[in-house]
Amino acid sequence: MNEITTLDTSNYEAMAKAMGMSSMALPTKEKTNSLARLRIHHTPLMGQTEVKGKMTNIEVVSGGVYKLEIPDGETYYAESVAIRPFLQRFMYKRFVKGNDSTPNRFVKPAGYIADFKALPEKMQDLIRQIKRTRVVFGTVDMVTPVNANGDSVDIDSTPFIWEVENRDAFKTMGDVFAKLSKMQRLPVQHYINATTERRELPNGSAFYLPNAELNLSETLDIDNDTQENLASFLAWVANYNEYISGAWNENMQKHQSVDTETVESFIDITAEEFA
Repeated sequence: MNEITTLDTSNYEAMAKAMGMSSMALPTKEKTNSLARLRIHHTPLMGQTEVKGKMTNIEVVSGGVYKLEIPDGETYYAESVAIRPFLQRFMYKRFVKGNDSTPNRFVKPAGYIADFKALPEKMQDLIRQIKRTRVVFGTVDMVTPVNANGDSVDIDSTPFIWEVENRDAFKTMGDVFAKLSKMQRLPVQHYINATTERRELPNGSAFYLPNAELNLSETLDIDNDTQENLASFLAWVANYNEYISGAWNENMQKHQSVDTETVESFIDITAEEFA
């Protein structure tokens, strides 16, 4: 852990590698805690209120807001958030439709990847056939948050994971990291101020995409607390990848070749199961 927490913060290349701006192997294997999950909530939350002696359905939380799901806790909502990104990784998922006895599920053929080219060639071929997800780790401040009842609440800055799956959202968040890279700025040095944009569907319903603006007016310090948080995120990622690697090794004892069916059999989990 000391090797991670004493990174040279004046060395852009070293810090950029650790934060997912270029390739780097992650050595730590420490156990980590669960992280809150940040998502966009697309549909309104309904509640009831009494009007002239009758209970009436009302919208208590609008659609198109960010929601923060606390493990074993409450879920909070806000129309805008301030994200301090610590690092990004990439995850690859393949959707498998269920049947009468098996629910719909995601197959994850690899953990959080910093260097795609370092994977075995057969794994690379499989991953090219499936969905790529940008995974952002950081802390988030919910702006004027409410709970599921629409009541105002106070929430401290919270460590989170956000799996950005939508293709347009993937590009939007990627543009932010690309801009930082061109400027040789580290993700953790700036906030991303994010709202959402409504997109209409042919059937009349709607979904929402992130609208992310990099705040370059303020440069955040990389102090001891920041380095400790970075170490915790790296440990969390390493712990997840160790779990994936363990499943791989266990299955490889039963199979002599690697194919799609093998990969599906050793990683058969949903997006929420591990975190």
